[in-house]
Amino acid sequence: MYYGGYGMYFDPTYILVLIGVAITLIASGHVKSTYARYSKVRNHAGITAAQAAEQILRGAGLGNIRIQHISGSLTDNYNPQDKTLNLSDSTYQSTSVAAIGVAAHECGHAIQDAQNYVPLKVRGAIVPAVNIGSVAAWPVIILGVLLSFNQTLITIGILLFSLTVVFQLVTLPVEFDASNRALKILEGTNMLYGDELKGAKDVLKAAALTYVASAAATILQLLRLILLFGGNRRD
Repeated sequence: MYYGGYGMYFDPTYILVLIGVAITLIASGHVKSTYARYSKVRNHAGITAAQAAEQILRGAGLGNIRIQHISGSLTDNYNPQDKTLNLSDSTYQSTSVAAIGVAAHECGHAIQDAQNYVPLKVRGAIVPAVNIGSVAAWPVIILGVLLSFNQTLITIGILLFSLTVVFQLVTLPVEFDASNRALKILEGTNMLYGDELKGAKDVLKAAALTYVASAAATILQLLRLILLFGGNRRD
């Protein structure tokens, strides 16, 4: 059986997967701890995140966007298909600077959509191909291995997986830009002051790191596939 030519029970390339998992867990833990810290800091005006989102959207001329309460914690999102801004249990009714920052970030996505922000449009356009690639990549690679290491099939599988990397990389500017828009709005409207604004910034920076970590982990997985199957490897 093939194990990358390194022996039946030991595959050193698996360390890349472990590194990716570690990076992702560290980033996830950091954003949770940062959010928890600033979720205890109430904004000076006492408005909820839902109210803040409504003010931001109305100020941007996007009063048509519906704000909805969804279940979960930090599951907040903006849906460009049905023009809804969805705020989670941990955000919707919260008056914390952390919740205000998250809500403003999602408003940033809504503004991107309204202004036809190119990276957002590109990300949306490639979603169908990425979904197909994420499902088909491994079956195609395994089929190629079973068929006497058919390098054509293996290469197709790796290319399909690489679509996920492309998606992750395109996501980075989308998320960074949404956070930058959010912070400028919060500062420009005086919705948050001084240390409050710093708290929201810390939360959004921590959230951004999760996207960087996810991209890094996916790239490491792609590198492992290339190391394992990139050449004509056989028993």
